[in-house]
Amino acid sequence: MENSFEALIATYIENKVGISEHFLSATLANNLKQNLLTLNQDSLLMAAGIGNSEKLSYDGAIRSDSIYWLDKKHNNAFENEFFAQIEAFILYLNQSCYAGITGYEFHYSLYESGDFYLKHLDQFKNNPSRKYSMISYLNSNWKESDGGELLIHQLNNNQKISPTQGKTVFFKSDELVHEVLVTQNTRMSITGWLKSD
Repeated sequence: MENSFEALIATYIENKVGISEHFLSATLANNLKQNLLTLNQDSLLMAAGIGNSEKLSYDGAIRSDSIYWLDKKHNNAFENEFFAQIEAFILYLNQSCYAGITGYEFHYSLYESGDFYLKHLDQFKNNPSRKYSMISYLNSNWKESDGGELLIHQLNNNQKISPTQGKTVFFKSDELVHEVLVTQNTRMSITGWLKSD
């Protein structure tokens, strides 16, 4: 597990974008994906908004995915396993990089064919608590023709990242503008933020 943690941190230091190809085990990724599909089948996902609770709006011309917030109160075994891994990573990050992370929040994210999310930053203007963004992908057998890449905008160095299963991406929430390109297939992830309140 520490190898995947170190991969995230080392690649982040090198390029401002941390990537671990196998942050999630195949078993955990499959279980989380099945959980997300069941939630969607039960119509429990909701349209994703823009902004936070103090200033929330919905605009399908900016983002068109659906989400479901993870919560320990759900007492879902697979989500709890994911939380345990995130907490272990936070401990590792705080000890090795003095990051000062004190909390986190995550949601499932589902993009159907044709969905997208235009360029944006992850930190709110009225609340700077989000320090790092993390996205873990749940898409097996993803092909280039499926689209749906995460496009991170950096000066002279835009980076396009395919949403392949098990991969996790990590970057500062207030630093990098990014977008989700139009997907041609059902695209699933767990997206969230490491916070310092």
